[in-house]
Amino acid sequence: MVPYVYHPPVWPPQPLWARTSQEGGASGEKPDLIQDIAKAISGQINAIACYEKLARLAPTEEERRQIMEIRQDEINHYREFTRIHVRLTGQQPRQVTPEPCPDDYKEALEFALKDEQETVDFYLDIADKTKDPAIQKVFTRAAHDEQNHAVWFLYFWTKRRRCRCNHP
Repeated sequence: MVPYVYHPPVWPPQPLWARTSQEGGASGEKPDLIQDIAKAISGQINAIACYEKLARLAPTEEERRQIMEIRQDEINHYREFTRIHVRLTGQQPRQVTPEPCPDDYKEALEFALKDEQETVDFYLDIADKTKDPAIQKVFTRAAHDEQNHAVWFLYFWTKRRRCRCNHP
C-alpha cells in the first residue's frame, strides 16, 4: 500500500497578481502587456484632461455635450484599465502629468482625432496579447469606443473646415 500524501489547498486564495506563471495566474501575462496597460492608463489621463479643454473651446452646445460624453467614456476606460492593472500587479499605476493639448479648437480636434485613431490599433493589440477573456473584452470594447470618438472628432473637424465662419 502506498501512503497518501495530503496537499492542502492554498488558503486564503491568492490574488491573481500573487500567483506564479506555473499556477496559470494573471501574473503569467507578459511584462510588456502590463507596460502596455500602464501606457493605456497614461493615455486616458491625457485624453480626459485634453477633452475637458476641448469642451471649453467648443463653439456650440451640441459639440460641447458630445465632447463631454466622449470624456466620460475616457474616464470609464481609465477606471477599467486601472482595475485590470491592480488585478495583475497588486499595485496602483504610477501617476502621470497630462501632456499638453493644443489651445486652438481646430488643432485640438485634429490632435484628438489622430490620437483616437492610433489608440484603436493599440487597444486591439493589447486584446490580442492577453489570454484573459475579461481583459480582451475590455480592450476590444474600448477600441470600438475610440473608433466612435474618432468619427465624432472627424465630423466636428470637417464642419469647422467647411465653415468659413468666425468660430474657432
